[in-house]
Amino acid sequence: MLPKTNRVDKKTIDRIFAGGRFLNSSILTFKYIFTETRPPRISFVAPKNTAKLAVKRNTLRRRGYDALKKEYSLIPLGVAGVFIFKKYEDDCGKIEKEIETILSKIVN
Repeated sequence: MLPKTNRVDKKTIDRIFAGGRFLNSSILTFKYIFTETRPPRISFVAPKNTAKLAVKRNTLRRRGYDALKKEYSLIPLGVAGVFIFKKYEDDCGKIEKEIETILSKIVN
């Protein structure tokens, strides 16, 4: 899991949902804004419609953070964003690929 300093706080999440840009994939949606903070700040959200049990939602979030660790260097400085799961996915490899493609779109 990412350190708390690299995750988005609740006020920033509200700003992201109010006026952020978004990128979609089959598993994830990435909503983001550009901020003045230097290190990128990213969080994962697993809504109740993806998995009814909290255990499964927390598992999704943990898998997302594990996959993001490998791709964290691709995130540009000053980005604050939230990955939102659209559906439940067991395969960490697929989650990692989706994160990689989404982050490559931000850089371009």
